Amino acid sequence: MAVSFNPPVRTLMGPGPSDVHPRILEALSRPTIGHLDPEFVAMMDEVKKLLQYAYQTDNELTIPVSAPGSAGMETCFVNLVEPGDKVIVCQNGVFGGRQKENVERAGGSAVMVMDDWGEAVDLAKLEQALEQNPDAKIVSFVHAETSTGAQSDANGIWELAHKHDCLVIADCVTSLAGTPVKVDEWGLDAVYSGTQKCLSCVPGLSPVTFSERAVEKIKNRQSKVQSWFLDLNLVMGYWGEGAKRSYHHTAPVNALYALHESLVMLRDEGLENAWNRHAQNHQALKAGLEAMGISFLVEKSARLPQLNSVMIPQGVDDASVRGRLLNEFNLEIGAGLGDLAGKVWRIGLMGHSSRPENVIFCLSALEAVMGEMNAPINKGVALTAAQAVYSA
Repeated sequence: MAVSFNPPVRTLMGPGPSDVHPRILEALSRPTIGHLDPEFVAMMDEVKKLLQYAYQTDNELTIPVSAPGSAGMETCFVNLVEPGDKVIVCQNGVFGGRQKENVERAGGSAVMVMDDWGEAVDLAKLEQALEQNPDAKIVSFVHAETSTGAQSDANGIWELAHKHDCLVIADCVTSLAGTPVKVDEWGLDAVYSGTQKCLSCVPGLSPVTFSERAVEKIKNRQSKVQSWFLDLNLVMGYWGEGAKRSYHHTAPVNALYALHESLVMLRDEGLENAWNRHAQNHQALKAGLEAMGISFLVEKSARLPQLNSVMIPQGVDDASVRGRLLNEFNLEIGAGLGDLAGKVWRIGLMGHSSRPENVIFCLSALEAVMGEMNAPINKGVALTAAQAVYSA
């Protein structure tokens, strides 16, 4: 006989989802109303304005797609890539590969700019690709590569792309609200993110934003968008301004309550304060891990503060440590992907998970588990190193 599902209470410090703030969980439980109810429509307008703040943009087409971040990615590609379009895709991890898949499934041709996992996108390689492909129409890249914890130079990428008259698609799933994302200042044309990372919200929505240049291309396509559900020519009618909306789909009403609450909290904290909070907690975690003898995969200049890929000490079994952390401490950290499987852990400090008490808890639990395994780490020094950062 089936019974109600009651999940364990975990501390989520992997690559996502992150801990959901209690205020957001409470918002999720509020009474459901119709998705065309005037009160709900008014809230939708607020969500758009709050997302514009989060993205630092005045783009009118700034909305949450009613599906996870992967659908936000697909929204950008299926609307902007037409059959035969050449797209330069920068890949330095898993998610650049997914961008390539999206280009090809939309009928485009992907020209790859490849960099090693753990490194930022090489601007010189991108410039060479642009010069060799003057007919390219779009450049896509991952701002914050979740598979490695590497962050690329969005400002440098858009300058090169626009110099060659290309639109720019950026994956900001892990960066939005955790590190600076400045859509207008950086000239980004189509950006997608997710709610389950630094926004501290539940999974299932994907905030996207499109520049006027991108909207013009969408409205003047020569072929239909291959996805009916993600066709922004249709979705714009539902997410337009004012009370009159054309029915497109039944919006996830309660999930949008949760996103609204998370964006109100972000505005109240202030973007720069949120960025600084993630940076400080990263510095404390870094100090503790390095005191323990654990090193980072990504060089300091390209290191993402909210997603820390660290090298697993010699002789330590990856799955055993993660399993014990989960079972004994209710603490989740992430495994490595692809060639990094078994070589790195991905420790997230995103959104509500990015708190000093979580940093201390994670360091304590890691030291306890690895200490019992006689791993080659320095014991009794991690917490002192982390607390020194907070004291400073």
